[in-house]
Amino acid sequence: MSNREVQEELFEVPKKIIDEISKVIVGKRKIIEGIVVALLSEGHVLIEGYAGTAKTMIAKVFAKTIGGVFKRIQFTPDTLPSDITGFYIYTITGERRFQEGPIFANIVLADEINRTTPRTQAALLEAMQEKQVTIEGITYKLPEPFMVIATQIPMTISVGTYPLTEVQIDRFMFRLWSEYSPPDEEETIISNIDYIESLPVSQAASPAQVLKLISYIKEKIYVDKSIVKYIVNLITHVRKHPDVALGPSHRAGIFLYKAARTYAFISGRNYVIPDDVKRFAFETLTHRVKLKTEAEIEGITPESIIEETLKTVEVPKI
Repeated sequence: MSNREVQEELFEVPKKIIDEISKVIVGKRKIIEGIVVALLSEGHVLIEGYAGTAKTMIAKVFAKTIGGVFKRIQFTPDTLPSDITGFYIYTITGERRFQEGPIFANIVLADEINRTTPRTQAALLEAMQEKQVTIEGITYKLPEPFMVIATQIPMTISVGTYPLTEVQIDRFMFRLWSEYSPPDEEETIISNIDYIESLPVSQAASPAQVLKLISYIKEKIYVDKSIVKYIVNLITHVRKHPDVALGPSHRAGIFLYKAARTYAFISGRNYVIPDDVKRFAFETLTHRVKLKTEAEIEGITPESIIEETLKTVEVPKI
């Protein structure tokens, strides 16, 4: 197979994944695209939304389309860190054997992550940042590709939850919002529920193909210096906004850069344009913006800050 044929085959993979997911998930195109972009950017996603808005199903269907190992962790207040990472089993002879936790998978669904304590939430930090876990001083590498898809119901309406810390939430590349479907889409869901619940999706890619795609995007998609400057200017504007108490971290800029690069690839280009940056600005930045108390009282939101920023910061000409 020639290099051109290999390239064409790789370009088809994201579309195949999205098409397979769309067989079951009605609408929610932005969420589906966001998860695929995060996977190919080596990021993790937090899906937030009301109960029954397909957050868990989206993660399950997505995992099925890329093959590999999928594990689900249902978080509760009594979930322990060892329930996630694993633990040692000791025998009467003094020997020990490591029992892997569900974190040892390609796709890990952290369901209702804000139902568990901060101590248990923190068990994901090393895994999400370094793709490894350390148990009793011994480090274990996680499978590749590795991705955490976490779900949570909004804190404002959920009882008995533990908000994610700034450190934890900053590990998520995107925060995606799963809202109620429009009436026409809801009619389609209800009418086809038996078909949907059978999860009639096929594997559209393999973990090996995903790793090839990740490498290809890193090596072949060109990002001009003006695009990098544009990303930095956007983030700097948000940080200096008078209504912002805590702005996006450096990780936000890195993730926005990776997201734009991956989206350019999915769009069929080998170079990034400003619109690629804009496409995932809200998903990348809003959960990293903490407003001043007086701004919240006035009804200002992180989304409005990002919207203002996109209109204010000069867009480079490519």
